[in-house]
Amino acid sequence: MKKKLDSNFEKEVREAQLFQNRRQFLSSLSIGIGSVALGALLIPDLFFGKPGSQEEFEKALPHFAPKAKRVIYLFQSGGVSQLESFDHKPRLREMMGQDLPASIRGNQRLTGMTAGQAKFPLVGSYFDFAQYGQSRAWVSSLFPYMAKVVDDLCIIRSMHTDAINHDPAITFFQTGSQQGSRASMGAWLSYGLGSENQNLPGFCVLVSKGKGNGQGVYSKLWTNGFLDSVHQGVQFMGGPDPVLYLNNPEGTDKMSRRKLLDKLAELNSMQYETFGDPEITAKVQQYEMAYRMQTSVPEVTDLSKEPDHIIKMYGSECLVPGTYAANCLLARKLSENGVRFVQLYHQGWDQHGGLPSEMALQAKDVDQASAALITDLKQRGLLDETLVIWGGEFGRTNYCQGGLTVDNYGRDHHPRCFSIWMAGGGIKPGIVYGETDELGYNIVKNPVHVHDFHATILHTLGIDHEKLTYKHLGRRYRLTDVAGNVVKDILA
Repeated sequence: MKKKLDSNFEKEVREAQLFQNRRQFLSSLSIGIGSVALGALLIPDLFFGKPGSQEEFEKALPHFAPKAKRVIYLFQSGGVSQLESFDHKPRLREMMGQDLPASIRGNQRLTGMTAGQAKFPLVGSYFDFAQYGQSRAWVSSLFPYMAKVVDDLCIIRSMHTDAINHDPAITFFQTGSQQGSRASMGAWLSYGLGSENQNLPGFCVLVSKGKGNGQGVYSKLWTNGFLDSVHQGVQFMGGPDPVLYLNNPEGTDKMSRRKLLDKLAELNSMQYETFGDPEITAKVQQYEMAYRMQTSVPEVTDLSKEPDHIIKMYGSECLVPGTYAANCLLARKLSENGVRFVQLYHQGWDQHGGLPSEMALQAKDVDQASAALITDLKQRGLLDETLVIWGGEFGRTNYCQGGLTVDNYGRDHHPRCFSIWMAGGGIKPGIVYGETDELGYNIVKNPVHVHDFHATILHTLGIDHEKLTYKHLGRRYRLTDVAGNVVKDILA
């Protein structure tokens, strides 16, 4: 009888050992989900080749061979006037002061700032234009440095958007939606393609202030939205601490920081086992990234070691932290170190009045450094694999807002047509795409919507914009929402 009881007991023990649950199994090996995540962070290839989610595996690969590996987006916040930059309209000078024909304006929505005007007097550019390069593209005298690299640029004169005011218009360009809480473009790329450098974030943000009036920029523009928080943009600041709260607190050294993170990972693994919230493992990833950035960030943000000819190329302001020139040079360094998406915001392009004087200051702020970035990437052999974008959230009206004099005027927001440029990363160089009417008010050839713009950017990175999706609240979201066509004519 005793032998039978012993036999039954041994059988139950064997069955319990055989059927112990996953949580008990992992605990018996002194390993939890958080520790697995930590191990993958410390040794990225530790679990390479193991079976996993087919959907995650497919999502992490380009859908086809990419031309670009990374993006630098020089966003000119406030709305650059296309009529003083890249869309030459001599007819406007000839019709100076005449009222905009109602047949041209049509039913175009106006902002509250000009909707009440009795007349809409046309105003030509105060600045002269000339043709440059083999492409013979027209460029304003405000941008002499960009004119020198015009054969590397693809100038799109037929951009248009849905929003007419700053907040929804900027948000639309950054997230594909006029409402907040959606994932930003950089977050989508981090989610879809991952990082090329384990010691730096896949998505970095730089902000500079211009000389003119400007709307502020805010963190919702580089948010992760409904994606894991590990994909949120990391803002780099001007000054001695480029990334806030990165350094160890007083009295904490590297070894004690390491021990703290290890213990924190253990606690997080217990929390994950209890609640299963993926944000818990995302926090572990963020802590580990911050730890690795303590070494990588000081090195990549040190511009003092740049040779004299590079400083001269970008201009002396590139040694002043937080300036546009410094951010352009830093963008190059971040990009060449494998950061997937560098977003640079330059504020101050909202010229409702005093445009000739204000825009001249703004252009001087950005012209040399923007062109230098193109030249610098090209001479390093990086331009072909780096997509550079320059432009704002909408354009400006061809009529004057407020008082009009020969040397002073303002322009209101104009979403119906405006200009941007793109360079490198699978985009045809030295071309001008799209065309507006002789008064620069409507598009007459090859319109490019914001969704088309996003679809084209993703295409250069090897991504089918209809396949990069994320299921949230029962719906599959994507950067291009439910629209967007790749602009194939501008692809190299």
